[in-house]
Amino acid sequence: MVTDNPAGLTVVGIGADGWPGLTGTARAALESAEVIIGSDRQLALLSAGESAWSNADPDRPPSEPGLSPGGPELSPSGPELSRGEPKLLVAWPSPMLPAIPGLLEAHKRRRIVVLASGDPMFHGIGATLRRFAKNVRVIPHPSSVSLAAARLGWPLADIDLLSLVTAPVEELHPLVHSGRRILVLSRDEHTPGQVAALLQERGYADSKLTVLARLGAQDEKIVTGTPGALDEAGIDPLNVVAVECGAGGAARPRVPGLPDDAYESDGQLTKREVRAVTLAQLGPQPGELLWDIGAGSGSVGIEWMRAHPACRAIAIESDPVRAGRISGNARALGVPKLEVVVGRAPDALAGLRAPDVVFIGGGVTRDGVLEAAWDALKSGGRLVANAVTLESEAVLAAGYAKLGGDLTRLAVSRAAPVGGFTGWRAMMPVTIWAVVKP
Repeated sequence: MVTDNPAGLTVVGIGADGWPGLTGTARAALESAEVIIGSDRQLALLSAGESAWSNADPDRPPSEPGLSPGGPELSPSGPELSRGEPKLLVAWPSPMLPAIPGLLEAHKRRRIVVLASGDPMFHGIGATLRRFAKNVRVIPHPSSVSLAAARLGWPLADIDLLSLVTAPVEELHPLVHSGRRILVLSRDEHTPGQVAALLQERGYADSKLTVLARLGAQDEKIVTGTPGALDEAGIDPLNVVAVECGAGGAARPRVPGLPDDAYESDGQLTKREVRAVTLAQLGPQPGELLWDIGAGSGSVGIEWMRAHPACRAIAIESDPVRAGRISGNARALGVPKLEVVVGRAPDALAGLRAPDVVFIGGGVTRDGVLEAAWDALKSGGRLVANAVTLESEAVLAAGYAKLGGDLTRLAVSRAAPVGGFTGWRAMMPVTIWAVVKP
């Protein structure tokens, strides 16, 4: 449901410095508001000053759903506030997201201001509200990332950004490279310790960590240390972690073709050279969804998602042990949001979100697998299938004869000891069929 509020809906970014740090435009929006919605912490930021806002609403009893009954009077500084109309202050309930449509609908005839931390459009409520309301006006405040970069003297264009407010810490893995600088938005006071532990696990114990807490407030605090010596005592939940990656640690490039030993596997693994060519045929693009059918160790789906943060994948694997291994590999390689479906295709494909791209790494000889994948694939989508046996190769040849595309046979040899010498050891040839659905 999208609400149209003729009275106006404004999102005001606010920093840890509260009312004094707001611009004149932001203050004017708050002064003219009839309803102000925010977290308890954000509403409390308005409570320093001389004039008082009333938390009473003569037209609505406090017992109605979605409203905060009673509560303290808030007194933001600024002489204009005392001349404004009484304002209803509403604290977001938990969980917040399901409550948004009801609150907007309940107050759609009133001038609403929603408070946001920092820049509302940077991992903030501003982007969320645009899904539920028309004509949302946004008044930004410097984000915590901008404030952190200013304190550190880091140019924002040269660093990587990651929000762990709702994401698991494993999403940091793809960003960790020697010499890189990363700014991490923390979920709470425990995030710096989680970041430190991940860096040590990866072999980057010589990295430098800086925790910047309550940026912009009078009690702003900045603490620096190495991952193994970071003082976590007394860290405020409102913090940003700055990471300067050290020189150590195993390299994990973002391009396809990670070393085979980067994966836990029972041998069901698309080998490095074949994987790189397969991913090139799949051609990951931001926002696309991949089905990885017969996922084995999950390497193709994992490297698909590593290609861009917006790439999504569903790994379909019939063996529950292998499915668990896929999830472990996904966490270790920085894509914990890889979805794993335990089941056998084609039955396991029913009800899944329609794919933009399909990879069949196993099970192509099973009745109905290729047909079900092709039928589910969106128009303009790409299908790539690999074969190593004569039987599976025959299925690909038949598909190629019927639907066209490109058929490639890849033979790879690796150098290996032969007594006291070195010779070539051939891997099983792989046939790769790639086709685009009209």
